[in-house]
Amino acid sequence: MMEQKDRKNEITEQFLFELDKHLSELQSGEIDVAYEINEFAGLLFINPNHLSDTVSAVLGKSPCAVYEEKILDIAKEFIIHSEMPINEIAQKLDYDASNFTKFFKRHTGKTPIQLRKAFRKKIS
Repeated sequence: MMEQKDRKNEITEQFLFELDKHLSELQSGEIDVAYEINEFAGLLFINPNHLSDTVSAVLGKSPCAVYEEKILDIAKEFIIHSEMPINEIAQKLDYDASNFTKFFKRHTGKTPIQLRKAFRKKIS
């Protein structure tokens, strides 16, 4: 039983490593297409359902939820700490501008522009 738990942790750690590496490459512009969860499973040589079940068991949330949280963190960094237009941020994260705004608002309650304005107001 202990081996199974260790393997689940190992798979989850490998997923998080590959996800962070991928997002770093996306953020820096080295690549411009975001992976799907099944592509991460392929990198780890496991079935996408197994990846999903394993990550969910270890972290208590799906790989998609982890991915979205990390994308949101990167998006917030760009929105708050850069002058980059929102549509460029969306492109950099492999979204079209309207879907990015919907995604962002669904998760944060604010549009990217609202966040930027609120932050600028707070620091001025």
